[in-house]
Amino acid sequence: MADMEPGSTVSAVRSQRVLCGEEIRPAVILIKEGKIHSILPDSEAPAHTAGKVLDVGNSLVMPGIVDSHVHVNEPGRSTWEGYWTATRAAAAGGVTTIVDMPLNSIPPTTTLGNFHEKLRAATGQCFVDTAFWGGVIPDNQLELRPMVRAGVAGFKCFLIHSGVDEFPHVSDADLHAAMKQLQGTDSVLLFHAEREVQHPAAEKGDPHEYSTFLRSRPDIMELEAIRTVTQLCLQYKVRCHIVHLSSAQPLELIRAARRAGAPLTVETTHHYLNLTADNIPARATQFKCCPPIRDTANQELLWSALKAGEIDMVVSDHSPCTPDLKCLDRGDFTQAWGGISSLQFGLSLFWTSASKRGFSFSDAVRLLCKEPARLCRLDNQKGSLIPGHDADLVIWDPEKEFMVKEDNIHHKNKLTPYLGLALRGKVKCTIVRGRLVYSHGSFSTQPLGKHLFIQDHCEQST
Repeated sequence: MADMEPGSTVSAVRSQRVLCGEEIRPAVILIKEGKIHSILPDSEAPAHTAGKVLDVGNSLVMPGIVDSHVHVNEPGRSTWEGYWTATRAAAAGGVTTIVDMPLNSIPPTTTLGNFHEKLRAATGQCFVDTAFWGGVIPDNQLELRPMVRAGVAGFKCFLIHSGVDEFPHVSDADLHAAMKQLQGTDSVLLFHAEREVQHPAAEKGDPHEYSTFLRSRPDIMELEAIRTVTQLCLQYKVRCHIVHLSSAQPLELIRAARRAGAPLTVETTHHYLNLTADNIPARATQFKCCPPIRDTANQELLWSALKAGEIDMVVSDHSPCTPDLKCLDRGDFTQAWGGISSLQFGLSLFWTSASKRGFSFSDAVRLLCKEPARLCRLDNQKGSLIPGHDADLVIWDPEKEFMVKEDNIHHKNKLTPYLGLALRGKVKCTIVRGRLVYSHGSFSTQPLGKHLFIQDHCEQST
């Protein structure tokens, strides 16, 4: 195995532990032209498979992770992150597909022209496969159908200030206009679900204490926003998706809407499942994100909802910035940029906590691979180990512990709340469409990822 160079084309992967559906068994995955050709019991595999066989011993072989919530920030803010660094970090974490958010790049992906500019910036830079979300902002509704035809996975909007002026939040009128454009497509509208509500001014606290920031973004902001989302979803029957749910309070609203037939999905993130407000030190602005990390009791409710299938998937919401924007010198939570970097560590973060709560490997695949792929309509090629699907694999050791250190972080900016944490589950190799893009700390010399364009069956261009 050690003699296979990153960049190599892999013809077969042999392991004592291949996740086949619900069970783990010894198997050989045969790969042809970048696709899974067949999965054979080890005893039946041809002894002399043509081409290179990667024998990974007892390492676990699973579908590559699909992270449908990543802010790459290029073009325009590539000091924050960029395709080269983000997709290398992804590869090192077993992530074989990312979907890039329409902000915080300049320009944002809110017009067809801006989408083409984004594609130019990403070309020749991606180590893993990359799809793209468009954005809904005031008055861009006539850009939506052209972007659907051009292959965006769907659209994201904000119901509150986004943090960047070039991606303004939408009014109810904007939402109705966008929904009318999306009716009759298979596309999906993603919501940053927080709304401004009248609540006692939270400015009165100490800005260095996390609790001051937390009080300024109470659960009711998520609750009221999600009330709006569920109503729109039921009215228009357009697929809707709630990004980064942090509060467990709206879960009842979500359940009721789904029972009533709303095509609604919901994600949470690694930080809401692994970090709690009670443990955030004063001035530790690397923990700031919106919506905020809440208390332990809330976190346990998120885990229960995940187990019950009420939360569909877990993603990173990787949202880095330059260190100065985190205001670490002042430690001011009210002024710091909100965003957490975790793209590289999602699988390990999830497994560290989920394995203690009785989640299985097939649960991990459902939450980290299958459901994010389905959200983006990539489930016909990504997210499952089945013949005909892309040969996107993560090969990892779920039992092995490692420490998150600056020198093993591949993100452009190394600041993350997980520094110094011991995590369980170490990625050894990552294969994208049959090519070994990452192996034991080394990458392919050339970026081997491709752009993914989503075909809309209701919007076939003539």
